[in-house]
Amino acid sequence: QARLVESGGGSVQAGESLTLSCAGSRGLGDYAMGWFRQAPGKEREFVAALSRTGGSTYYADSVKGRFSISRGNGENTVSLQMNSLKPEDTAIYYCASNPNSWVLYKNLQSDIDSWGQGTQVTVSS
Repeated sequence: QARLVESGGGSVQAGESLTLSCAGSRGLGDYAMGWFRQAPGKEREFVAALSRTGGSTYYADSVKGRFSISRGNGENTVSLQMNSLKPEDTAIYYCASNPNSWVLYKNLQSDIDSWGQGTQVTVSS
């Protein structure tokens, strides 16, 4: 299991952008990668996923067209570009990895291989 560390969270105004990064303790090229989030008082939910090859991406309907997941230039980073942020995007965002992307986009959280510790994103109106 790779250790995952998120960064890039912060506080922004509605309509602004943020980029979250996830760094792995070792190469993540053999893993599908995903982002999840948990808002106060709510269950953790799927946000976005990227297949091992990078050829397929998956998004929750609530972020489709605004968020974009991609791998960094190296094999051990994954980013989540978040545009047109809304107050309802406020949550702790978690990076996750798994050999199979379907585990991520089907939100099978108990089967996920590794999790990061989370980074807070706050969007004010």
